[in-house]
Amino acid sequence: MPYIQTPTVYDVCIVGSGAGGGMAAYVLTKAGANVVMLEAGGDWDTARDGNMLTWNYESPRRGKGTKARPFGEFDACDGGWDIEGEPYTKAEGTEWDWFRARMLGGRTNHWGRISLRFGPDDFKRHSIDGKGHDWPIGYEDLKPYYDRVDDLIGIFGSAEGVYNEPDGNFLPAPKPRCYEMMVKDGASKLGIPVIPSRLSILTRDLGGRPACHYCGQCNRGCATRSNFSTQTVLLPPALETGRLTIIPHAMAREVLTDTEGEATGVSYVDTRDLREYQVRAKVVVLAASACESARLMMNSKSPRHPNGLSNSSDVLGRYLTDSTGGDVMGYFPQLVDMPVHNDDGVGGMHIYIPWWLEKDKSLPFSRGYHIETWGGRGMPGYGFGGGIHRANDKLNGGDRTRGGGGYGLQLKDDYRRLWGSFIGMSGRGEMIARWENHCAIDSDVVDRFGIPVLKFDVRWSEEELLQIKHFHETGNEIIRTMGGEPMWDIPGADQDYGITRPGQIIHEVGTTRMGNNPESSVLNKYSQAHESRNVFVADAGPFVSQPHKNPTWTILAMSMRTSEYIASEVLKRNLGTA
Repeated sequence: MPYIQTPTVYDVCIVGSGAGGGMAAYVLTKAGANVVMLEAGGDWDTARDGNMLTWNYESPRRGKGTKARPFGEFDACDGGWDIEGEPYTKAEGTEWDWFRARMLGGRTNHWGRISLRFGPDDFKRHSIDGKGHDWPIGYEDLKPYYDRVDDLIGIFGSAEGVYNEPDGNFLPAPKPRCYEMMVKDGASKLGIPVIPSRLSILTRDLGGRPACHYCGQCNRGCATRSNFSTQTVLLPPALETGRLTIIPHAMAREVLTDTEGEATGVSYVDTRDLREYQVRAKVVVLAASACESARLMMNSKSPRHPNGLSNSSDVLGRYLTDSTGGDVMGYFPQLVDMPVHNDDGVGGMHIYIPWWLEKDKSLPFSRGYHIETWGGRGMPGYGFGGGIHRANDKLNGGDRTRGGGGYGLQLKDDYRRLWGSFIGMSGRGEMIARWENHCAIDSDVVDRFGIPVLKFDVRWSEEELLQIKHFHETGNEIIRTMGGEPMWDIPGADQDYGITRPGQIIHEVGTTRMGNNPESSVLNKYSQAHESRNVFVADAGPFVSQPHKNPTWTILAMSMRTSEYIASEVLKRNLGTA
C-alpha cells in the first residue's frame, strides 16, 4: 500500500495518550527527547469540550447514555463498547466486552480515579499460594515511583499501616458522607475494616492546580484540572517543552522493523482521509492499552518476527485478565424523606473497604476483593433504584393500592421521598492469570482501516465465581446490619453468582507480560521487548497479574520507571543509535 513518510526522525514514538503514554511523554520530553505521540481519537480539552456544570435536564435524554458515551451523555469519554467500523470477535463461549476510548487522554477520561498501590504480596502471589506466576520485580522496585507519582499528580487518603495496602504521600481525605458513615458503622460491627478512600483528586492546591470544588462531576472532565487525566496534568508540561508532537486520528497499523528486527517507526492510518502514513523513530513505546498494544505487536510481522513482534515464546496476547465484579444494593427506610442537604463531596467514594481476609485459608477461593460504595443525594441521573416501579412499593409499609410505577404528582412525590434512600456496594476482585485466557488476531476480519482485529477467548474459573458469591453474601450482610433491605436476591450457580462479564470492569491487563525468561514472557523487567531492544510497552500489558486493585496508579509508576530507563539507556548509547 502507498504511504506517506514524515521527514522527521523522532527520538521516540509513543502510541496512545492515556496513563502510560501520557507519563512516558512527560518523562521523556523532560529528559530532552523529541517525541511524537499517535492518538487514534480526536483532540479533547476539558475546559473547551467538557460538560462539567451542565444539568441532566438540559438534555432531551436527561443524561442517558449514548452509543459513543454509554456511561452518560455528558461523560467525557468518547468511544464505548461498540465502535462503528472497529469490530472485535469472540470465541464460542466467550462473553468478553471491550471498552475503548477514542480521544486524547484515552481512558483517563473514564475511570473512578481510585488510585491504589499494589502491595508487596501482590507481586509474589505464586510464592504465596502456588497459582499463577510471580513478577520479576517487587514492591520495593516500584515504591520510589509510586511516591513520585503521588507528589506529581496528587492523591488523597490517610496512613493506615495496612501491610498489603501501602500508604502513600497523601493529601487530606474528605470526610465520609452520611450514607458512608452508615456503611462504616455496619461493616465495623461485622469486623470489616473501612478506611478513607484513595483517589487522585486534589483536596489542596497542587502545582498550580486548585483543589476540588465538589461539583461531583469528575466523569465529565474537570475544567479546573483538580482531578487526574493525562491531558490536564501530564501532556501540558510535555507540550511546554516544545519537544512533543501529537498526531490525532492516527490508528496505528504496525511497528516497522529493519532486517535486524529493531523498530524503525510506526505505520498508521489517518481515520479521516484513510491514507497510510509512517513516522520514523529511534525508540517505540506502545501505550495503547493492554489489548490494543498486543494487537499492534501481533500485526507487526516480519522475517525476524514471523509470529508477531517479540513473540517467539507465543506468550503475546496470553494471560489476559480483568477484575471480577458484582453489585448489591439496599433500601434504607430511615433515609426516606431525608431533608434536602448537600454532602456531595468529590466525584467518587470517600471510603474504601480493602480485602480483610488475607490470612483466612478456609475460603474456597485464593485471591481477594475490595468493596466500593455508592449512593447519596447527588445530581440524579437517568433512573435510579433499578426503576421507580421496584422502589416505590416500599413506601407506606408497602401498601400501595395502585402498585409500582405511576405518573404525575404522585410519581414526583415518590422520587423526592425515595431519592437518597438507596446505598450500593460493588466488589472488585482478582482474577488468576491463566495461559488459556487470551486475545489473538482474527485473520478473517478487518476493521474499516483494513487492520486485522482481535478475537477474544476468556472465561472465569470457579475461583472467580466463588469469590463473587462471597462478595454478594458479605454485601447483603452489611446492608442488613445497617438496617436496610437488600433489593436483589443473590444469583445462583446457574447465573454464575451474578459475576460481571469479563472485560466489563475495564481493568484488562496482561497480554505482553514481563519476565526474566524470554521463553515465557514478551518483555523484560523494564517492559523492554526481549526480541527488539528499542520497543517498550507502557500500559497494563506487562502486568504479570492483576490484584484486586485498580491498575491506573501502577501503570503510571511503571511507565515512569520504564521511561527513565529508556532515557538512561540512551545516555549510555545502548539505545537511539543507528
